[in-house]
Amino acid sequence: METKIPLIGKTLAELEQVAAEVGMPKFAAKQMADWLYKKRVARIADMSNLSVKHREALESCYCIGLSAPTNVQTSKDGTRKYLFEVVGKKQGSIEAVAIPDGERTTLCVSSQAGCKMGCTFCMTARMGFLQSLTSAEIINQIFSVSESAQLSNLVFMGMGEPLDNLDNVLKSLEIITAPWGMAWSPTRVTVSTIGVQPALQRFLSESKCHLAVSLHAPFAGERRELMPMQKAYPIDETIDLIRRYDWTGQRRVSFEYIMFAGVNDTPRHTAALAKMLGDFECRVNLIRFHQIPDSPLRGSSMPVVEKFKEMLLRQGVNTTIRASRGEDILAACGMLSTAKKLAANNS
Repeated sequence: METKIPLIGKTLAELEQVAAEVGMPKFAAKQMADWLYKKRVARIADMSNLSVKHREALESCYCIGLSAPTNVQTSKDGTRKYLFEVVGKKQGSIEAVAIPDGERTTLCVSSQAGCKMGCTFCMTARMGFLQSLTSAEIINQIFSVSESAQLSNLVFMGMGEPLDNLDNVLKSLEIITAPWGMAWSPTRVTVSTIGVQPALQRFLSESKCHLAVSLHAPFAGERRELMPMQKAYPIDETIDLIRRYDWTGQRRVSFEYIMFAGVNDTPRHTAALAKMLGDFECRVNLIRFHQIPDSPLRGSSMPVVEKFKEMLLRQGVNTTIRASRGEDILAACGMLSTAKKLAANNS
């Protein structure tokens, strides 16, 4: 049976092409976008301002494209982890994480099934790389979690390297922020990267969303031990590129710094970070390492993390400690992995 093409994940220009294919006027693209991204209909038949003839023509080749999660886990702190199946050359699964925090609810979305960056502290890296997600599969995560209507922020910090799937990520960001789409402010969205170039330059030029850079060590050799892609994408070159852009307005750049005991948590490291970032309009987010199986790395103690923060603040670096959420369901930073399907999925 022929698979129908999802309409979600299509930009306005692509919806105009769809309209032309089925004999609809060009303005019907905005009508479809309104039904898809604002009213969030589940069926083409519900697009009531399109003629029955045009709806039937659409349904012959297209579908809305929504797909419910196949499993949900809830943490003791209220964090929820959603499992979604994806299709493609290599069928697999992805995870998205909804994090409630008072009046805010942040969704951590995935951009790839697996990851090819090879960071030694990340469970997703151990999966290897399966495939990049389509824009439909990215948008589906946002629309299909139970918190969808309450979401205040999105972070592309789930499975995968977003800038290794730049075309589909940029399409998704356009849908999320465009007036004809979800109409979110770009300041509600953050995209994370290890510093993939030249995709980073294109992202900075084509999007107004916040940027988060995975730093984790200020010394090239030490960073390479944690993040092998440092060899291809040196952090000094990444920072030099980011400095060319204006960060004095609403758009922000942050540097994520996972802390490992005896590896990157000494005064030597705070001094190097201050030299690297002290005159830069940015923020450093300190993150406690979440232990993963068979890893020799251990997380720094909270007193060490607190002292590290205070030392950076004294040296002029805006620094915060990111709260750990969802660790008990393997939903915290660096813990997403579907290499072994959740047992509850087979019960």
